[in-house]
Amino acid sequence: MFPKILHNKSFNMKIALIGYGKMGKEIEKIACSRGHSIVCIIDRENQADLHSEAFQSADVAIEFTSPMAAYANCMACFNANVKVVSGSTGWLEQHLAEMTDFCTNKGKTLFWSSNFSLGVSIFSALNKHLAHIMNNFPTYEVSMTETHHTHKLDAPSGTAITLAEQVIQELDRKESWSKETALTPTQLPIHSIRQGEVPGIHTIQYDSPADSITITHDAKNRSGFALGAVLAAEYSNLHQGLLGMNDLFQF
Repeated sequence: MFPKILHNKSFNMKIALIGYGKMGKEIEKIACSRGHSIVCIIDRENQADLHSEAFQSADVAIEFTSPMAAYANCMACFNANVKVVSGSTGWLEQHLAEMTDFCTNKGKTLFWSSNFSLGVSIFSALNKHLAHIMNNFPTYEVSMTETHHTHKLDAPSGTAITLAEQVIQELDRKESWSKETALTPTQLPIHSIRQGEVPGIHTIQYDSPADSITITHDAKNRSGFALGAVLAAEYSNLHQGLLGMNDLFQF
């Protein structure tokens, strides 16, 4: 079900941006085009502003930083009673129990996703359905390749891990994923490539002696991710808890 909120520009949110790189600037542009206000921008040189009145006035903070900084940023949002949308990967698994407690028992809101793109959400639904079908055809061996820009710190990407976990859930013959090379037949290998300024390409291949089946999502730029992050902020402004793309897009 496609969210009606996609077309709703009738309300104004106060948004704080945490991280002001290329992604942060794209989010700012799209948020303003949808009628929202950027009340505070936090980057490396002004971390103290996480405690400012301007930051505390925000309805939602959108956080795109690094695995090392994301947890502290989310805690700063919780301390300021600001809802947070986080697109930083490589940190949540370690803090999932704590984040769940904050959002379930203490009234906080965290919307987290490894990827905010509508296209990736559609691709994810397709991936899960295809894996469900392929569970009946064991001659097909599955593998994954993900390609990102050279500035990306984590490998495999958070999106690749999410996609791999979907496949593992559906394929009885797979129990875990592995970086680069499968050490056992029950592992799904993920090959990571870092080159240029690639926004993100994810390819899943099922290969058999007779043929192969391949699905790919290829992001052309960051605009799809940025729009999804703003939509997530709009959704979070109206909802509470530990939220994700399955809440926003219900396919």
